[in-house]
Amino acid sequence: MAEPTALPLPRYVSLRSNAVNLHVGPGKNYPIDWCYVRQNLPVEIIAEFDTWRQIRDWQGAEGWVHKSLLSGKRTVWVLHKVRPLRKGPDEKAKVIAQLQPGVVAKAVECQGNWCKIEVKYKNSVYKGWIKRRCLWGIYPNEMKFD
Repeated sequence: MAEPTALPLPRYVSLRSNAVNLHVGPGKNYPIDWCYVRQNLPVEIIAEFDTWRQIRDWQGAEGWVHKSLLSGKRTVWVLHKVRPLRKGPDEKAKVIAQLQPGVVAKAVECQGNWCKIEVKYKNSVYKGWIKRRCLWGIYPNEMKFD
């Protein structure tokens, strides 16, 4: 049996594939409860058992996935309604895009109540700032992401 990692629990990661089965227990013999079909979706690891990780998504759904289906790449989920992406970390900064709920973006850094994210849309990349409370996938005191 593999040893659990020394990484902290809970912690945010993302889905490595666009087809990830969520099992009701830590193993392939357990029934599949759900199938995620969105690569880079942020999830939170809440427990570890051997090579399996118990995860939770932004809606609170929990289950087990094999560690090979997870990535350390940090992403965030835009919550609930259309949100402005701003040029700087300020309410008065120019709006450079309007983000729909459910947009998945790369987490870059946070400063206080604001987080810088990177959104890919078609052939463009938008980098800007959004209020931390509008995102799922970042802990309150986190500032940098590798």
